[in-house]
Amino acid sequence: MSQHDYTSRIEWTGNRGTGTSSYRGYDRNWSVATPGKPVIDCSNDPLLGGDPTLHNPEDLLLASLSACHMLWYLHYASVAGIVVRAYRDEPLGVGETTPDGAGRFLGVTLRPHIVLDPGSDHAAADAIHARIHQVCFIARSVKFPVTYVAHYAEV
Repeated sequence: MSQHDYTSRIEWTGNRGTGTSSYRGYDRNWSVATPGKPVIDCSNDPLLGGDPTLHNPEDLLLASLSACHMLWYLHYASVAGIVVRAYRDEPLGVGETTPDGAGRFLGVTLRPHIVLDPGSDHAAADAIHARIHQVCFIARSVKFPVTYVAHYAEV
């Protein structure tokens, strides 16, 4: 086994000049800076007073799950000789909020749309998905179920 370190800098950018002196007196905006990569401007979920035009933590988690799944899918398809021409996912995360404001994800459904070469074995292409949760760093790290419903087409 080997251990990996990941770093980033999260910085609150929502100080309007008076800090958190009043609940409505500051923005829920922040930035993610990872060394050598573009800064990502973010905000809280709009349901909690965030800017709806910026990514929020829930968006980023959903995107991370989807991207990790996609990258493993492309790897396994390539090794199996299944030619993928296009891959697009529209994942759906379902969350709940308790009366005291605490929230959590109940589950995520990945909904990839995959374009394969003509004559591809769709059953073999679909079987790849089940293997991914054994290796995907992100899916193995969350405690809620991550499922998939894939759709296939051919070029």
